[in-house]
Amino acid sequence: MTDINEQLSQIVKDNKVVLFMKGTRMFPQCGFSARAVEIFKRCGVDFKDVNVLADPAIRQGVKDFSNWPTIPQAYVDGEFVGGSDILLEMFENGELQRLLGVDDGANDPDLAPPELTVTDNAKAQLEAALKDAGDDVLRFEAGASFDYDLFFGPKQSDDFQVEANGVTIHVPRRCAKRVDGTTLDFVDGPDGQGFKIDNPNEPPKVKNIMPKAVAAMMEKGDEVYLLDCRGDRERALAKIEGDHVLDAEATVLDGVAKDAPLVVYCHHGVRSRTAAEQLLAKGFTNVHNLVGGIDAWSATVDDSVPRY
Repeated sequence: MTDINEQLSQIVKDNKVVLFMKGTRMFPQCGFSARAVEIFKRCGVDFKDVNVLADPAIRQGVKDFSNWPTIPQAYVDGEFVGGSDILLEMFENGELQRLLGVDDGANDPDLAPPELTVTDNAKAQLEAALKDAGDDVLRFEAGASFDYDLFFGPKQSDDFQVEANGVTIHVPRRCAKRVDGTTLDFVDGPDGQGFKIDNPNEPPKVKNIMPKAVAAMMEKGDEVYLLDCRGDRERALAKIEGDHVLDAEATVLDGVAKDAPLVVYCHHGVRSRTAAEQLLAKGFTNVHNLVGGIDAWSATVDDSVPRY
């Protein structure tokens, strides 16, 4: 056994739950690692986080050790479990909770049905759709990452049947606590009409925002912190007037309210999403990613900004 394998073997032996990830539990460096952290938090278990970015030998070694090509990687009781997608699937079907020895509450005989609110606009849309549903029922589900499904499908034996504004909604028991207190609405938005789901249990997420929407906020004088996460070389090529440089420690936001509207941008909107996730981890709750980055800004808002 190589030295790195011995090191990895010792880590998984000494800790009941281990997550090899990009970043740390406090500051995940990719969306998949952030999702894995959130899943373990929702299971209510402690875990050992190992930042593979801090040690190139571990970053490659853990892939060889598990014979699994991607990060993050989770181990429970010394056994490899899988990556982010597998953790999510196991969490959804309760297998992860059983493996960890925790109870998701789905089998609690005293589990109460969730309280849901359906607005009149949403009711009208749902009742219109129900006419073509046949024998299917209206279902509402929410995953561990609060990815929602509102659809027509077969009735399940363990469903809660919730009445809200004259609409019957079927909710799986495993989702009951997660969706309790949710309001379903139907609204007109900048991207067209659609259902709006307001769930008080949902943790803050990075929200996408279009360049024109940011420009409109700035033109009206609304409070918005436009943050450039690119490096000095790219910034010398092009920048957006009125922005701020976002460094690794986010010192530019010292003293800024945690609910202040933040918009992060990069070249095309990929790196900025990771930077925005890090701001969520720092406790900011109103964080946006500029869709298309500065390139889209130049194309749709201000063509005086050079494209590169």
